Amino acid sequence: MDVPRHQIRALHTASTVTVYQAYAPELGLPTARDGRFPQAWKRDRMTWIKPSFLWMMYRCGWGTKEGQQTVLAVDITREGFEWALRRAVLSHYVPELHADRASWQRELRGSPVRVQWDPERDPGLRALPYRSLQLGLSGEAARRYADEWIVGITDVTPLAREIHGLVSKGEEAAARALLPVESPYPGQDELLGRVVR
Repeated sequence: MDVPRHQIRALHTASTVTVYQAYAPELGLPTARDGRFPQAWKRDRMTWIKPSFLWMMYRCGWGTKEGQQTVLAVDITREGFEWALRRAVLSHYVPELHADRASWQRELRGSPVRVQWDPERDPGLRALPYRSLQLGLSGEAARRYADEWIVGITDVTPLAREIHGLVSKGEEAAARALLPVESPYPGQDELLGRVVR
């Protein structure tokens, strides 16, 4: 399969898209139980959401890293996800996309959304030659995410552990069969114009 270097791949329906985050159990477990972030969740800090399950597994070490032991699948509205994408600015300067460094810095200061493209991962968490999207939400975007966009939250830590167990035993085909089905997100040409070089 020939995958573009920059492409959003996600588990999505006609109305939702699934993103992943990992938290310490004292925050993650009540969030999953209640289907929303508690008031203790800091809405004034940047939070990073990831549509790639395997990139999340790479980041949190299959839910074993300190402070990231509870892996959440957060279903948000496509309307909210696309609101964020349309306001996103790359987290780093790219001459081909920005008139100059000063104009990029102005865009960055004026936007509540950052984009990073990190190497996608395979079930062994090895880097692949194409990239996975991360969205950093701050200010208005973080508040909208926490209080308006969320449709449902699921604790997928047991799934992460099951897949990790299969990978550890060399049963990669069985592990792949359990992965969320992430397909290209529609309308990317229009949505990603400002963040793909």
